[in-house]
Amino acid sequence: MTVNCCWLYTISRYGYPPSLALTRRAIREMAAMGFTAIELEGVREPNLKEVYGARHELKDLCAGLGLAIINFCPVLPDLVSMDARRRRRAVDLFGMGAELADFFGSRLVQVDSFTPPLHFRGVAPYKKAVRFNERYEVRIPKGFSWDRQWAALVDGIGRCKRIANRGGLTLLVEPRVGEMVSNTEAMLRLLDAVGRKGFGVVFDTGHQHGQKELLPLSIMKLGRAIKYVHASDNDGLTNAHRAIGDGAIDWDGVFEALDRVGFAGPMGVDVGQVPRIMDAYRRSRRALVRLGVRHGL
Repeated sequence: MTVNCCWLYTISRYGYPPSLALTRRAIREMAAMGFTAIELEGVREPNLKEVYGARHELKDLCAGLGLAIINFCPVLPDLVSMDARRRRRAVDLFGMGAELADFFGSRLVQVDSFTPPLHFRGVAPYKKAVRFNERYEVRIPKGFSWDRQWAALVDGIGRCKRIANRGGLTLLVEPRVGEMVSNTEAMLRLLDAVGRKGFGVVFDTGHQHGQKELLPLSIMKLGRAIKYVHASDNDGLTNAHRAIGDGAIDWDGVFEALDRVGFAGPMGVDVGQVPRIMDAYRRSRRALVRLGVRHGL
């Protein structure tokens, strides 16, 4: 089992998206914390193109530090837009993201299901940055159709899957609080709609525990569709992403279930917005390694 460092570390330290200079700094810090594998992101068109332009430099930096890039995530909200032209443009940009994943040596490329176009009074999920423990006030705008929105989601994700698979990549989606695919049952529906071959799940313990999912049961439902785990802890009252052991998750139960379904993918430390964040990442990495050894993953 590979334990890698998630991009949430960089977002928490340096903003969303970080500059290239801060991206380089974050990568060096990931290596200094003892990781040998990391994630990388390209957030919307300008940052994605910036990462693309610096791809050789970033690849050389990681190689020099002994870091493998195991997941690349192009963050493109228009992938699920009900406007077909915007959706097609985002899918074209996703092609650049898939090319980057392949260039970096990652076999995984991740997208999200994003927040539907609802009216939020006050804060909205992931509007400017990743935030946890938020309270949302939502109104449904005139003309909104869930059926049309779901069809757009399936179309956009399906197109991305075909692009990824042509390049020998597996496309991943991560259920997250506040997004169209936020829980286990929604993810199962998407798997059925898009097809499971070449498509899988990022199982995020922080988001799912915060939604009162029974994590071992959720793992059994998703089974071998789980290709990657984002690991963080919380008290189950919010979707906070704390260090492993700083919450109420039953980690032995999680690892036993992962073993039952034959999970063999990477597991990322996905901790954010906590004090002494580098210490939290080091502690979490050690805890996950111990759990993996104990449960034979």
